[in-house]
Amino acid sequence: MNFAQLHQQAEPLLLANVWDAASARAATSAGYAVIGTSSAAIADTLGYADGEGVSFADLKTLVARLQAVTDLPLTVDVEAGYGETASEVVDNLLKLTDMGVVGVNLEDSVVRNGMRELLNVDVFVQRLADIRTGLKEAGVELFLNVRTDTFLLGIANALTETVSRGRCYAATGADGLFVPGVTDETDIATIVAGVSLPLNVMCMPNLPSVEKLTTLGVKRISMGNFLHSRIQQTLLQLFVAVREEKSFQRVFAYAGH
Repeated sequence: MNFAQLHQQAEPLLLANVWDAASARAATSAGYAVIGTSSAAIADTLGYADGEGVSFADLKTLVARLQAVTDLPLTVDVEAGYGETASEVVDNLLKLTDMGVVGVNLEDSVVRNGMRELLNVDVFVQRLADIRTGLKEAGVELFLNVRTDTFLLGIANALTETVSRGRCYAATGADGLFVPGVTDETDIATIVAGVSLPLNVMCMPNLPSVEKLTTLGVKRISMGNFLHSRIQQTLLQLFVAVREEKSFQRVFAYAGH
C-alpha cells in the first residue's frame, strides 16, 4: 500500500510527528506506520521561531538523520516551501524526494514579522498549480498535503472559507487537506462532505475520539508539536525538582526504576 492509499482506509492514518532521531526511533518502536516532522517542534529544538526559522539546509540534515534511524515512510512539514517562487519550492521538494520523502505539508499562510497571516487564495492556488506542474514535469510523485490555517487563525466564517479553499486546492493538485484547529463534529462533517480531498485534522484537547473521527470520515490525524511540548514540560519539572530537592529520586521514578 503506497502513501496515498494510506489516506483511503476506513480508519484514519495516525501520524507520529517527530523532531529528531530519538523521537523517530521511539515512534518506530511504538509501532507507527508513518512518521512526519513537526516544524514547530524542530524549530523549538534548534532554538528558532516557527515559520521557516530553521533553514532548509538544516531541515535536509534532519531528514537524513531520520532516514538513517528508521525505514518508515516520512512526510515532511516544509511550511510555505522555503522559496519565494514556485520554481524554488519545486527544487526543494525534488531534493527531498531524492532523499526518499513520500509527502510534504504546504501551508497557505506565511509568518511575517512574527505574525502568521493567510495568503490570498488566488495567489496560493496559482502557486500550488505551478508546484504540481513542476513536479509532474520532473516525473515525481509526491503527496501534497495542503494546510489551510483558517481555523488556526480564527478567521471570520472559517468553515465557509475552509470549504471554499479546499475545493480550490483539490482542483489545483492537492492530495490532502490539513485543517489544524478544527474540532467541532459538525464542522468536520461539513468539510468532509464539501471537499473531495482526504481530511487531516490535528490533535487538540477537545478533538473527538478516533472512533468518532472515523465515522465522520476523517482520513488522517496529526499530533503537531504537542508531544514535544509535553516532553519539554516534563523535562523542566525534572530539572527544577533536581535543583530544589537536591536529589535525583524523581528522575529515576520517572524512568520507572
